[in-house]
Amino acid sequence: MEFHPQPQAGEAKPWAFPAPERGALDNGLTVLRCHRPGQQVVAVEIFLDAPLDAEPEGLDGVATIMARALSEGTDRHTAEEFAAELERCGASLDAHADHPGVRVSLEVPVSRLPKALGLLAEALIAPAFAESEVERLVRNRLDEIPHETANPSRRAAKQLSKELFPAGARMSRPRQGTEETVAAIDAAAVRAFYDAHVRPAAATAVVVGDLTGVDLDKELADTLGTWSGKPAAPRPMPPVTADDTGRVVIVDRPGAVQTQLLIGRVGADRHDSVWAAQVLGTYCLGGTLTSRLDRVLREEKGYTYGVRAFGQVLRSDGEGHGASMLAISGSVDTPNTGPALDDLWKVLRTLAAEGLTDTERDVAVQNLVGVAPLKYETAASVAATLADQVEQHLADDYQAHLYARLAATGTVEATAAVVNAFPVDRLVTVLVGDAAQIADPVRALGIGEVTVVTG
Repeated sequence: MEFHPQPQAGEAKPWAFPAPERGALDNGLTVLRCHRPGQQVVAVEIFLDAPLDAEPEGLDGVATIMARALSEGTDRHTAEEFAAELERCGASLDAHADHPGVRVSLEVPVSRLPKALGLLAEALIAPAFAESEVERLVRNRLDEIPHETANPSRRAAKQLSKELFPAGARMSRPRQGTEETVAAIDAAAVRAFYDAHVRPAAATAVVVGDLTGVDLDKELADTLGTWSGKPAAPRPMPPVTADDTGRVVIVDRPGAVQTQLLIGRVGADRHDSVWAAQVLGTYCLGGTLTSRLDRVLREEKGYTYGVRAFGQVLRSDGEGHGASMLAISGSVDTPNTGPALDDLWKVLRTLAAEGLTDTERDVAVQNLVGVAPLKYETAASVAATLADQVEQHLADDYQAHLYARLAATGTVEATAAVVNAFPVDRLVTVLVGDAAQIADPVRALGIGEVTVVTG
């Protein structure tokens, strides 16, 4: 038997998050490109400066309908024809709206990139917004809302936003609109929102993949470069204000066998110097199966299948007006709702009194920094992160430096950050469950005034 020679391991090379090259087209479209050898599926992310707080009063959800309608027919192709053209390219095209703006995402084999860029440009430059298609999208969205309301985690998120932010703030209301506001959307409203906010000078294109042999300048000029529009004036972002007075809101679901927990407040965004330490400390608290919350609530007590702590940027402009949502989420069986919350608060108090351990810190750094090369294996993951940086007004090399900051963050610094992020007396707790069974045990904990709402 003949054996092949044993492969020899190559020399390990240091990894760094890819650095993009920044440029612009003649029409004002900002372009970030990132050559990733071997990535034969190219990812394109378009960020449009069309934030949710720009939606007209009474038309919450129009940005979402507009985003969905971009690929539902153009002046050259019907919705069916456009879908067929994408399929012939082996491409996928998605779009969604969130507080910072609208994101359009394209993935396509590099060999079909020119054709796919042409379709992307067609969707952005000449969407049809046919009445029949907009009406269908509105009906679809209206059908989704009852399902979201029935979903305990979605219902908890909706209630937490309502509790944290002032009633007049867009962040206090559902991102994709309510039944009343969505029902009021028509093709004219979608067209008006598009005309007011979608233009190249207020957009950024991120292109990531193996660009060997691709004349990207020419392909972009021939497609997205033909997009025209009015110059973009800077859009001021109103400061994010929130009320994180410690309190409990129970969304009553009679007969529920589980209680959905969502505990949160508003905190610093990525521009704040504390962000890296906050990420590290939050990961130690509830970022994985071996974190403190899971060790106590899942492994020791058996209350839950898992509890997670996280921070998610809401909006950011680099001028100090941004904010992130800091939250702890999970579900427990109904009879153990009170004991689970009691133990959760004990974890937070113990953390404040004793701090994190060096072992917890070291494991978190290893997991967060060590997994990064795997996390960014695909062009799509790199493109999405670069687009996140754009919409949050961060430097192009932000993510690359973040890992160095995480590795340099000490245990004391991470402890201070997570304790400040989750102070036991400044947390808004939303519980979706059977109020008749859980209200009294929760009141007995003394973690805040308890209010019961229906729906």
